[in-house]
Amino acid sequence: MKKDIHPDYHVIDVKMTDGTIVQMRSTWGAEGDTLTLDIDPTSHPAWNGGSSRLMDTGGRVSKFKNKYAGLGF
Repeated sequence: MKKDIHPDYHVIDVKMTDGTIVQMRSTWGAEGDTLTLDIDPTSHPAWNGGSSRLMDTGGRVSKFKNKYAGLGF
């Protein structure tokens, strides 16, 4: 393996959206820096299975519902 081509791999603090801090190894920042997340597995519906709302103002969904309203969907 070639020498001096890999980035520095060190421990950083990762601050989740709920305020908890987790220590991880990363190439981001410098040793001891804190990375603050806007979205993490505790808050994103893709990971926690949260209910998603379908926001459609007169678009495809409304057009579909109007077209097939009598079928009992």
